[in-house]
Amino acid sequence: MVGNYAALALKVWGDFACFTRPEMKVERVTYPVMSPSAARGVLEAVFWKPEFFWSVEEIWVLEPIRYFSILRNEVNSRASERVASEWRTSGGSYDATEDRAQRHTLALRDVSYIIKAQVQVKPGVTEDEAKFRDQFHRRARDGRCFATPYLGCREFSGSFSEPDGDEQPIDS
Repeated sequence: MVGNYAALALKVWGDFACFTRPEMKVERVTYPVMSPSAARGVLEAVFWKPEFFWSVEEIWVLEPIRYFSILRNEVNSRASERVASEWRTSGGSYDATEDRAQRHTLALRDVSYIIKAQVQVKPGVTEDEAKFRDQFHRRARDGRCFATPYLGCREFSGSFSEPDGDEQPIDS
């Protein structure tokens, strides 16, 4: 517990997740557990204000860690406005079949977590932390979010709710 309040909790789950390890350059390989930065991203998708930041304290793993493997076709280059403008003025086009590579992803399936975090009000902000905590509770209870939370990669969307209180982390 930091400050006067217990940590806020959010349950998040999904069919798939991939919390990419940075040392794996070409192939996507997931960490076995959600990373703190991914947890912060989920919290910010549900409730974000410029007056505070999230400080993740705990991540509970509620389901056994299960991996799966997929192969996907991905394009190698990024689209840019400059190149598109050149095509418009001087002609040209893009052929995805010429710019494609097959990539392997080792991801997680059937994931469920509880994220416990604190609201850390930024220096100079006069609002009370309780105001932000109450807003978070309402949003989590009602299933409202600023953006759909995702579990590592954007294509792996997540669902969320307030924990019911019966959840327990699995034994590692």
